[in-house]
Amino acid sequence: MNDTNGMNDTNGTTGPAAAGYVHGYSAAEARRLGDQADTLAELLHADTVFPAGSRVLEVGCGVGAQTVHLVAGSPGARVVAVDVSDESLAQARARVPGVEWYRADLFDLPFADTAFDHVFICFVLEHLKDPEGALAGLRRVLRPGGTVTVIEGDHGSAFFHPDSADARAAIGCLVSLQSAAGGDALIGRRLQPLLAGAGYADITVRPRTVYADRTRPALVEGFTRDTFTAMVEGLSDEALAAGLTTHADWARGIADLRRTAEDGGTFHYTFFKAVAVNPPDAA
Repeated sequence: MNDTNGMNDTNGTTGPAAAGYVHGYSAAEARRLGDQADTLAELLHADTVFPAGSRVLEVGCGVGAQTVHLVAGSPGARVVAVDVSDESLAQARARVPGVEWYRADLFDLPFADTAFDHVFICFVLEHLKDPEGALAGLRRVLRPGGTVTVIEGDHGSAFFHPDSADARAAIGCLVSLQSAAGGDALIGRRLQPLLAGAGYADITVRPRTVYADRTRPALVEGFTRDTFTAMVEGLSDEALAAGLTTHADWARGIADLRRTAEDGGTFHYTFFKAVAVNPPDAA
């Protein structure tokens, strides 16, 4: 496999079952993705280890924010990563050496049947119109008995102190915008039925909880401020243009989200990590 021109970002894909990447492709978004990946690396990836010599496909590598940790955790594995965005792939190449990069569509991957031992997909399904179809299609390039690892968030799991109806409404705007684009910001709770519907076996799904308060300053800064609040705040123009909120309501919501990162504030969010097997009858 040679480095050609990838697929999806930690964002959307092209093709009939694709949605839009609601967060956009700005430099600020690339930084946010990197901050998120670095802050959550231990929580999400400490037990993501692939054997030396195994063939691993990362679907939707984006700017390589997760790829860094994938490679670090499995230095002997052969990692191939794909994305639809040329700009994102250029950043990924610069960020992570030793990876084979491809520009390709998730729904039309340029690989032979059973080409990989493992497939890794993180923060991608939430942006797809047909996540179950995407998972089913990935079975073609995954050998029988190979595994798929899926990580997704669920914005419905966010709660915080001080509580705020305005902050919850701002988060709701993000959920609505993603739904309008064809995605699902609440997809974490659906991983087990999605994988089962796509034909996988031996499915395990476990929550990965982030809890941040003043005693955990790295999480307050890296997740509450620089990941979650930044993600919501970055959709200000879109939320206002869609008529989902007013300038005053939005300003109050963002101010209250920021307040959760100050002294006396707390923030909670749950990610979901699933591992499943491509059944031997997949050949």
